[in-house]
Amino acid sequence: MIAEETLVKELKQKDTQAKAFEVLISIYKERLYWHIRRIVLDHDDADDVLQNTFIKVFRNIDTFKGDSKLYSWMYRIGTNEALTFLKTKSRKLGVSSDELIERKANTLEADVYFEGDAIQLQLQQAIARLPEKQKLVFNMKYFEELKYEEISKILDTSVGALKASYHLAVKKIEGFLENN
Repeated sequence: MIAEETLVKELKQKDTQAKAFEVLISIYKERLYWHIRRIVLDHDDADDVLQNTFIKVFRNIDTFKGDSKLYSWMYRIGTNEALTFLKTKSRKLGVSSDELIERKANTLEADVYFEGDAIQLQLQQAIARLPEKQKLVFNMKYFEELKYEEISKILDTSVGALKASYHLAVKKIEGFLENN
């Protein structure tokens, strides 16, 4: 496995950039895909957003200062791309982003790429009903097992606010699961 500092240096040099970008994709593609997929819920949409995320990473690697880990920076780009995608798609359909996500959550069972059982389906439906920030925090903490400090860098918010959001999300999910 290549050291992050070396990878960033190679990504910023024209003669090593293409090969380094292939390495970057192989290391982070799956993690970023699932992060984005948990936001947009749909496989095809997640693929589109992932592609846009890697394009932005490629185009903006020179602006990466190294203040955070590379994957934190990429997760932030992926998160912003996914949220922008949802806003654009919901605007085109004439519905709110929340309504769009709820519709997608209600059709998860029919999604050929959804690989969960009834409990997983209920959990995904409960998560889909959370406010945007709580959903993001819950997914990163619960599924991706990121530390609050890492999530703080990705979402640019305080650790205290993240802990509160996570706690509220868990309570809302528990309430949903008890009532369904």
